[in-house]
Amino acid sequence: MTAPDEWELLEERTEYETGWYDGGYDLLEQPDGTEKRYYWAELPAAVVVVARIDGSVLADAEGSTDASDGDRDGDGDAGAGKDRLLFVEQYRPTIRETHLELPAGIVEDGESYTQAATRELEEETGFRPTSTALLQEYAVSTGVLRHDRAIVYAEGLEPGERELDNNEFLEVTTVPVSEALERVRGQPTNDATLSGLLLAKEDGLL
Repeated sequence: MTAPDEWELLEERTEYETGWYDGGYDLLEQPDGTEKRYYWAELPAAVVVVARIDGSVLADAEGSTDASDGDRDGDGDAGAGKDRLLFVEQYRPTIRETHLELPAGIVEDGESYTQAATRELEEETGFRPTSTALLQEYAVSTGVLRHDRAIVYAEGLEPGERELDNNEFLEVTTVPVSEALERVRGQPTNDATLSGLLLAKEDGLL
């Protein structure tokens, strides 16, 4: 295994900046003495929220215009007190697909991962957690990205105030806890949702 000190940084260049991310490259002298450009994109840290909600809370919130859509999967259990997980369905223009996803978003300056999770969950779904726990922080796609992500588990959900960004067109839905992992393993699916549920299951939360 090569050590970091066997790589010499000769140049770091940012070639472009966007409202979403910065892109550029590092020119490195590799351990064998050759030089190579390694291109990267740098994004702010993000958080993904595995949010558990009791069906009775959904039933109480059904009359609210900005609350969850409740029992959108049609199994009739939304108001039965059965635990479910909150998801959002949204179209992703980059890949031109609609995905069932866990709520997620960017960590703002000065926020911890759990604070960002609380804010993003309420903004996207209209529910606010009373308890959060950081399950994992990790680096994403390290071959090309400078981007950290965290998975946060949230529970004790209460009705809050939904406030979507101008590029968020989301439908809130729920899935029974026992069915969630199977549902998201169907195509199309994405890494953030899969990793979030797998970590929560591994920690005995699902």
